[in-house]
Amino acid sequence: MKKLNSAIVGIDQGVADLFSDFEDEGPMWSGDGTRERFVKVQFSNAFKSVPAVHASLKMIDIKHDHNYRMDLQVGSVSETGFVLLIRTWADTKIARASASWMAIGEMRDEADWDV
Repeated sequence: MKKLNSAIVGIDQGVADLFSDFEDEGPMWSGDGTRERFVKVQFSNAFKSVPAVHASLKMIDIKHDHNYRMDLQVGSVSETGFVLLIRTWADTKIARASASWMAIGEMRDEADWDV
């Protein structure tokens, strides 16, 4: 459990387009085997400490006659942003995908001293 030590709690949220590989026959759409994409996300304001970040699929367009295999992860979280990782494998064909995310954490107060 993350315990917040601040009177000011910030919530930032957004949508990240992960890829659109069907347009140019990119690897998530035309490839086989393990494939992955990393997308860097910046917060609108920096947090005081590393926030908790949650992400979920907003949209996914998968070829209907293949198995649906997909993994979405949040990584490298800092006070200023994080990285979304989407991975697929085997014969899954993903045309495009996007994710919604939310970050919750401590924010700086005007009364905070920066020594």
